[in-house]
Amino acid sequence: MKKIIRVAIFLFALAVILYSCDSSRVFDQYLEIPDSEWNKDSLKVFRVQITDTLANHNLLIQVRNETEYNYSNLWLFVEIAQPGNKILKDTFEIVMADPSGRWMGEGFGGLKTLQSVYRRNVYFPVSGEYTISLQQGMRDEVLSGIHDIGIRVEKVTGSGQK
Repeated sequence: MKKIIRVAIFLFALAVILYSCDSSRVFDQYLEIPDSEWNKDSLKVFRVQITDTLANHNLLIQVRNETEYNYSNLWLFVEIAQPGNKILKDTFEIVMADPSGRWMGEGFGGLKTLQSVYRRNVYFPVSGEYTISLQQGMRDEVLSGIHDIGIRVEKVTGSGQK
């Protein structure tokens, strides 16, 4: 039993160390799509605290899809609300498979993970809580095969190219 506890503590410490090595990360979160069935009316909402208004940031949208997903892309309706209620609305396409049908995401088995740059060198003019909402914009009322959707915000370092 003691050996199991020591191994668990070691693995937890290793995970914390590896997670903290990503110094450019400001926010990184996935939200699960229940049963991999994303209803057209279902919003996935991320609340991002921005404190550094001097640095530029990259915004990435992350998707985990099942290999049974029926499409090679994913259209999203994106809404970003900054403190003070200024709202940006946009439509964004994530290309998930190449023309031959090969998944562009990484992963083994039936689940692939893909990061797609939504915006580079974004300037946040106000510190505080930004709300990023994602809604699937495909024609299906219920979109099958999307397991999780995520947002990553990272500080631009060096030349800004990642």
